[in-house]
Amino acid sequence: MKNLKLLVNPLNNENPITVQVLGICSALAVTVQMKPAIVMALSVIVVTAFSNLIISLGRNTIPPRIRIIVQLVVIAFLVILVDQFLKAYMYDVSKKLSVFVGLIITNCILMGRLEAFAMSNKPMDSFLDGIGNGAGYGLILIAIATVRELFGSGSLLGYQVVPQGFYELGYRDNGMMILPPMALITVGVIIWVQRSYNRKLIEKNQA
Repeated sequence: MKNLKLLVNPLNNENPITVQVLGICSALAVTVQMKPAIVMALSVIVVTAFSNLIISLGRNTIPPRIRIIVQLVVIAFLVILVDQFLKAYMYDVSKKLSVFVGLIITNCILMGRLEAFAMSNKPMDSFLDGIGNGAGYGLILIAIATVRELFGSGSLLGYQVVPQGFYELGYRDNGMMILPPMALITVGVIIWVQRSYNRKLIEKNQA
């Protein structure tokens, strides 16, 4: 049950974006299309899960005074591995993500989980916590990208889904959807919907 909560809670009640309001910058930057958003989500899951695992394994031997430096080194090492993998096997997506893969190093979600969880919990629990928080982040990223690509480009994963006949009848893609402000508005709508259907979450934040 505890392991299940570690995986499930970050998807809703403890979502790092909509509840903890972390990782907003990348949510605005890489959600114009679904493919980069999915790759970014998977990258964060990998880095969060394995950085949590590594830090948890060494939590009793890391001197408190240099723990932040050690955490950053571990995160940077994993991010470099992910970045090189993307450049080798998914170069087109790597170009679209640009510097944002490298900026995973400064993502507050990672440092928050290392400090709040991995430094004081067992390796397997920390690994699952990393997967759960990475997945919670990725879920919101993909949701935003789905809305923006569908209404901004009429496609999903690069495939046209709005029938050509609609365009012939006068339908036009909403160019506003591919601009960064619409990502922020979409996040706001998701937060509003989530909290409207989750009264316990509202009461917890107001306490």
